[in-house]
Amino acid sequence: MLSKIYEKALANPQRVAFPEALNERMLQAAFETGKAGYIHPILVGDPQAITAKLAELGYESTAFQIIDLADETMRDDLIAKYVALPQTLLKEKALRRRMTDPLYYAMVMQTAGAADVTFAGIEYTTEDVLLAGQMVIGMQPGISTISSIGICEIPGFAGSEGELLVVGDSAVCTNPTDEQLADIAISACESVQALLDWTPRCALLSYSTLGSGQGELVDKVSRAVAIANKRRPDLAIDGEFQFDTAVSPAVAAKKVNRESKVAGQANILIWPDLNVGNVGVKILQQVGHANAYGPILQGFNDVVCDCSRSAPVSELKGNIILSAVRASH
Repeated sequence: MLSKIYEKALANPQRVAFPEALNERMLQAAFETGKAGYIHPILVGDPQAITAKLAELGYESTAFQIIDLADETMRDDLIAKYVALPQTLLKEKALRRRMTDPLYYAMVMQTAGAADVTFAGIEYTTEDVLLAGQMVIGMQPGISTISSIGICEIPGFAGSEGELLVVGDSAVCTNPTDEQLADIAISACESVQALLDWTPRCALLSYSTLGSGQGELVDKVSRAVAIANKRRPDLAIDGEFQFDTAVSPAVAAKKVNRESKVAGQANILIWPDLNVGNVGVKILQQVGHANAYGPILQGFNDVVCDCSRSAPVSELKGNIILSAVRASH
């Protein structure tokens, strides 16, 4: 079902920088996606330690570009390119200090054009990745909320996009305001357009459908829909809807008595908060046997990637390829 994404990656492989260059799972995922032609992997760190680790694992070092964190000439060149860019957040002195950390070094490479995207999260926490992204890459103009989406592949689900359904935010924004929910919905639509070539149909979820329930939680979602529609009238964003109203044409026909491009055929679902988002994804995985790809971070000036610290190699590979395709846009 994700074949289009894999085809895009093969057609235009990107340079992916890996700051966790000694982690065995990450190295296996980087090696296998690189050998298959999906990416050009770059390892950032101590070349001697990296080369020894590759030999220990039986991987050819020639499959990777290895960047020496201590190479002063390259570091100076990257810093010069970075500080010459408009609207960068870190000054030269602070940048030089931060670049002793492979995560910051890789993100500076990305921003300066020496890599297309940075992929991390096995040893770095989500907080580490988000902070580095905010400091080095910065926020997307017009968006003030960092958020995430996930792509769920649900066996037997007969949605508007077959077995695929995009959901968010399930990982980052704990209790979004109405403005933040609008940010998340708009970012999700843009991500889906770029990654999957879908026409986004985005439903903001609640325990109420168009006023069938009452309360501040319902009002927040309703206000978020109005804000998103005012800011981006070109996007199909609607709600507040219950889950079944959003994805079932039969239920939508009974509950929605007005025209809607989204009701019953939503391909993006926006949770009202992280409690619902986390529980919802776990239900899709455990009960619906879904494969969940992500989190795909949103709201930054450029692609910022994070992965689950417990992710198996198969999940890492899928997320690396997703990240590379995002970077190609």
